[in-house]
Amino acid sequence: MTRHHEFTRLHNFRDLGGYRAADGRTVRWGRLYRSDSLAKLHESADDLARFEKLGIRTVIDLRYPWEIERTGRTPDLPGLRWHNLSIEHRPYDQAALGPEDDPAVHLAEKFLEVAEDGRAEIADTLRLIADGDGAPLVFHCASGKDRTGIVAALVLTLLGVDEEQIVADFALTERATARLVADWHTRHPDAHLRWPGYGRAPAALMERFLADLTATYGSAHEYATETIGLDRTTVEALRRNLLH
Repeated sequence: MTRHHEFTRLHNFRDLGGYRAADGRTVRWGRLYRSDSLAKLHESADDLARFEKLGIRTVIDLRYPWEIERTGRTPDLPGLRWHNLSIEHRPYDQAALGPEDDPAVHLAEKFLEVAEDGRAEIADTLRLIADGDGAPLVFHCASGKDRTGIVAALVLTLLGVDEEQIVADFALTERATARLVADWHTRHPDAHLRWPGYGRAPAALMERFLADLTATYGSAHEYATETIGLDRTTVEALRRNLLH
């Protein structure tokens, strides 16, 4: 099966299938995807055709409404359900950070901030993912790294996937870093990118975030079930629809 789906303009589109759960089952292939901004599908007819072949029925856009107004949203395809759930509430500019800012430290703090601020939107996102009628489903932000990485980590946690695999999935964005940086330079031809951590997804970042969730909420699982209120029925539906 294919984890990384190759597109011309999408750089970080991948399948969350194949990961092992603690009960011996595995995450189904072709049911749940994560990606960078699907607005870029407007830029390539070939990419749009590849996307349509996946049969995706639901898109969850994790970006701010103002990001969508600025760069667009997923093309309006027949039968495609689109939801905007902005899980981040305090915007910041990663490109404006300096070399002294360690991505593992700085972004882990931001991730925890998102987990605190975006409780309602994260809960709604996870409920949509648990609804088998909406599959195949893809969720995305701008680069498919940070906001998308938070949701992916929580989904995999609820499915019983261990931390090692969750961290490894997060770090796969490193394969897209060079292209994400190139896109930034294309959008800002006269600007200087100060932060060497831009587009990076070091394993230490996700490790730190999961440790912070544990220190703050008891565990990532307890954050999802106790803090944001996912009930047993939702978790069971998530596992029933995404594991085999």
